[in-house]
Amino acid sequence: MTRTKKKSLTAAATLFAAAVAFAGLGPMVGAEIAQKDGVRVTIDGTLEPNKLPRKGTAPVSVSIDSRISTAKKGELPKLEGISIAINSQGRVNNRRVPLCRLGRIDPSTTAEALAACRSSLIGEGRFTADVRIPEQSPFPSRGKLLAFNGRLRGKPAIFAHIYGTKPVPTSYVLPFLLSKTKGTFGTLLRASLPRVTGEWGYVTGVSLALQPRFVSAGCPAPAGFKGAVFPLMKTNFGFAGGLRLNTTVVRGCKVR
Repeated sequence: MTRTKKKSLTAAATLFAAAVAFAGLGPMVGAEIAQKDGVRVTIDGTLEPNKLPRKGTAPVSVSIDSRISTAKKGELPKLEGISIAINSQGRVNNRRVPLCRLGRIDPSTTAEALAACRSSLIGEGRFTADVRIPEQSPFPSRGKLLAFNGRLRGKPAIFAHIYGTKPVPTSYVLPFLLSKTKGTFGTLLRASLPRVTGEWGYVTGVSLALQPRFVSAGCPAPAGFKGAVFPLMKTNFGFAGGLRLNTTVVRGCKVR
């Protein structure tokens, strides 16, 4: 058998396996877990709707739910950074949404942030933390998260505005820088937290659902197949001391 024929058979087998997996698993809903050195990160992600065009894109909602916990006794290490890479089949339409200036929502309550930048709202979520020193902590133990389209130092960004009343009323804005990448994942969201965790408390969870007005996607199903399985997103959580936990969330779509 020639090398070309072997490659063709391998490719066909791969496509067949993907089709079988798709048929059996449907949307493949389920959380991914990464664990190392006593730290556990649990990630769940969704794409709605999952019926999408084979060619071109349609508006979708992409969501991520992250939870950070300890797998043994002891405190969590300081969370220093979060990155979320979204599959290249997805498109971020940040240029179609009005910009919100950081100074208009920092500081502010949830209601004040909406009053100032409602037209720039692109998503919502939740934030949780283990707060050790309530009077000094820059973030609440639980809070509503609003995502606004913005720019930071001239670069595209998502402003994750967090506000909660426990243990004391507190607001905080976590900027995610947006950038384009090549390969499987086409959009990268990155946030740094070097100064706001560890001394006052530990971040234990961040969830965010981006609205269809901000994201669009297609279904990367090969010709002749009615659906596909693909890596929806890849996450990286960086902690003090160099610990990094990576996960890849795999989901399925159907051709409409």
